[in-house]
Amino acid sequence: MGVRPVGVFLVVIFLTPVLTPTVMADWDDDNWLWNLIGPERLEHGDEFACHGYEGLDINYDNSVIESCKNYLSSHTNSSRWGSEPISFGVPDIITNSTISSLKESGFIILGDNLKTETEDFFIVQRNGGSLEKNVADIGLLESAEKDSLISIYWEARIFDLKVREDKPAIDFLENQDIWYTTWGEWFNHNISSSRILIDSSNSTINLELPINSDSNWNVPGSLMINTEANVSSVQFGDGEIFPLLTPDTKSLREGWRLTEEGIIISISPGDEVVIQLEQNLSFSHSPLKTFNDLHHSVTVVGHHVKNLHEWASDFYDSPLLFTWLIERPAALEMDWRLPIIAIAVLIATPLTIKWLVARDKSIRES
Repeated sequence: MGVRPVGVFLVVIFLTPVLTPTVMADWDDDNWLWNLIGPERLEHGDEFACHGYEGLDINYDNSVIESCKNYLSSHTNSSRWGSEPISFGVPDIITNSTISSLKESGFIILGDNLKTETEDFFIVQRNGGSLEKNVADIGLLESAEKDSLISIYWEARIFDLKVREDKPAIDFLENQDIWYTTWGEWFNHNISSSRILIDSSNSTINLELPINSDSNWNVPGSLMINTEANVSSVQFGDGEIFPLLTPDTKSLREGWRLTEEGIIISISPGDEVVIQLEQNLSFSHSPLKTFNDLHHSVTVVGHHVKNLHEWASDFYDSPLLFTWLIERPAALEMDWRLPIIAIAVLIATPLTIKWLVARDKSIRES
């Protein structure tokens, strides 16, 4: 065997594993959805929504929509308010067949950069920029309108690049009088707020929020009661004391507090509340779009979430709430040729070295 053939053989042996592509086959599971991180984020108030399957376009394969819903539902509830996912992160353009599949699978909220016009869903637009370092726009966050929902983009990893969060933007958000919420929570809170029943007799105001049979989520609603009367007591229908809110309560829950205008109250579906006033004075009421009458609402939207631990690791101590767009990760399957190549290298390398040593020895002796 000559020098050149041996060299070519070695080059082929060592380059083949490098040039041979890995093959994506079958699908993996993100264990963090149901181990430690998922339950903690759920208790914190986050929402788990769908984003599809890694590498697949829902416009070309509509079955991914229902499959993603089943994948998510089999591992976690979507929210503390409801088990079924109702939000889906879609591409900028979606086809009519995709719209039909989304409706059939029960999704009612789409986001967050959709250019296709549709009246079949509640559309959330990306209007808060990004939390990526040197990309976040605090000026944009400062200009949010009263009672608006600000949706902010976040992706922890783009290909092999780890994305760093913008700490000044996070600090800014954590120190604002804003409601930390999610897509589904914000949407259903508005519906619940409009469904609160109110009745009065003398100095007693009775509130009730019937359970919505058309919704899979049971989200509290909020009301502003304008009155100059002093409040004697606020209780559940069974006489138990109704909990208090404070002006800096920024995460949705049941409760009430006094303001200069009167009473702010949030009530859960199925509950009845009795407000006893000290005077028999007139009052007016109106649904609140933003919980606790905070200025506006903010959610951070995690895109292409294939590893919840990696996407959430920078925010474990943050009060911010996230709408996680869960994407089922593809499983990596090694090419069947690689073990054969490895064995060939294992056998060929010592034989080649032995041959080269013998050749050199023969040359020196000649």
